Amino acid sequence: MASSFIDKARITVRAGSGGNGAVAFHREKYVAAGGPDGGDGGRGGSIILQVDDHMSTLMDFRYKRKYAAENGGDGQGGRKSGRDGQSLTIRVPRGTLVREAETGEIMADMSGSEPFVLCQGGRGGWGNSHFATPTRQVPRFAKAGLPGESHDVVLELKLLADVGLVGFPNVGKSTLLSVVSKAQPKIANYHFTTLFPNLGVVWVEEGVSFVMADIPGIIEGASEGAGLGHDFLRHIDRCRLLIHVVDVSGSEGRDPITDFDAICRELERYSPDLAGRPQIVAANKTDVLEDPAALEALRAHVEGLGYPLVEISAAAHKGTRELVKLAAERLSVLPPIAVYEPEYVPKAPKADGPLDIQHEDGVWIVEGAWLQRLMANVNFADYESRMWFDRALREAGVFQRLEDLGIQDGDTVSMDGFEFEYQR
Repeated sequence: MASSFIDKARITVRAGSGGNGAVAFHREKYVAAGGPDGGDGGRGGSIILQVDDHMSTLMDFRYKRKYAAENGGDGQGGRKSGRDGQSLTIRVPRGTLVREAETGEIMADMSGSEPFVLCQGGRGGWGNSHFATPTRQVPRFAKAGLPGESHDVVLELKLLADVGLVGFPNVGKSTLLSVVSKAQPKIANYHFTTLFPNLGVVWVEEGVSFVMADIPGIIEGASEGAGLGHDFLRHIDRCRLLIHVVDVSGSEGRDPITDFDAICRELERYSPDLAGRPQIVAANKTDVLEDPAALEALRAHVEGLGYPLVEISAAAHKGTRELVKLAAERLSVLPPIAVYEPEYVPKAPKADGPLDIQHEDGVWIVEGAWLQRLMANVNFADYESRMWFDRALREAGVFQRLEDLGIQDGDTVSMDGFEFEYQR
C-alpha cells in the first residue's frame, strides 16, 4: 500500500513467565532443624493494551512486531519471594480491533478507555516451604513458575466516525470534508487522491456535532480486493450513516445512475449489513452541471429506493449547510456507533492438554505440553520429589492409559527424555 497510513498490523505478544520457587533451608547457629524456607517465585508481567488518543494509525507496529513483558524473579531463601515482572503497556489508536491471528476471532474492541489485559503473566512457582508436611519435613523440591500467555494477534483499525463519505474517486468527497469541517485532506484533480481516510469534526450548532470520515474512492471490484479494496471498506463498518457523493456534472462523461448503482453493489458484496445503512445521496458539482435531465433522473432513481437527495457544490459551498443539517437530524435517531463484542474463547490451559502415547521399539513414549509443565516441577535427584511425580501421574490417569494400551512390568517408559522402568 503506497501510503503512510497503516491500518492493519500483525504482532506477537508474550507475557512474562513466573519465577521459580526456591529450594532452601533455614540455617542459623544454635537452631537445629530449621526447616524449609524457600520463597515463591514472582509473577510474570502482563501485556496490557491502552487507548491513546494521540495515535491515529498503526504505524508504530510496522517495524516492531514482537512484544514481551518481563519475567518474574526466582524465590530465595528466608521465604523471600521473587520480584514480580514489570508489565508492558502497548498503546493503540481508539477504534482498534484485536483479532486472534489464527481464527480471526475478535478478542477486544479498543473503542473505550478501559485497559485490556491481552496476555496474563505466569504465576510464580511455590518454594519448598509450601511442601513441608509432618511426614515430609525436608522437601527438596519446589515448583517452577508457569509460562505467561502468548498470542499472535492482528490489530485492525476501524475509524470511529458517525458518517462515512462513499463514492467513486474524484467525485469531491475530500473537498466536501474540507468545507464542512476543519479537516485538511489533500485535494487534487486526479483519481485516487485520497490514499488514507481523513477524519473531520462537523459542527452543526451549539451542542450538535458529529465525526465524518472521507473514505478513499471505491472502484468496481473493491469488495474482491481490487484497487484499495478491503483495506478501506472496513473503515465504513462503524459508520451509522453514509453520504453517497455522486458527480452529476457530466464533465467526465460518466452516468450518475450507473456510478451510484456500482458503489451500492460493492457495498452489498462486502457487507449486506453495511449496504443496509441509511444513506443520503449528495449530488455534487451542480455548479458545472451540463445536463439537468441527468440530475433529475438520478433523483427519481434514488428517491425510488427511499434515499433523500441533496443538491450540492462542495467547491462553491452550495447546499453543504443543508446537507450537514439533514445528516445531524438522521443521526439524532440512529443507534450509537457499533462496538464489537469479543468472540474469542480462551483455549484450555496447556496443563489440560492431551497426552500422546506411542509404542516404538519396546519403548513407551509419552509426550504432551501438560507433561512438560508437570516435569518442570520435579527434582528427579530427590526421592520425595519423584514420589510426588509418581502420584501426580497416577491421579491424572496416565498409568491407567498405559495399562489399557498393554504396557507390561519391566517395559521402558520415556517422558520428555526421562526414562524409567514401569512397575505396577
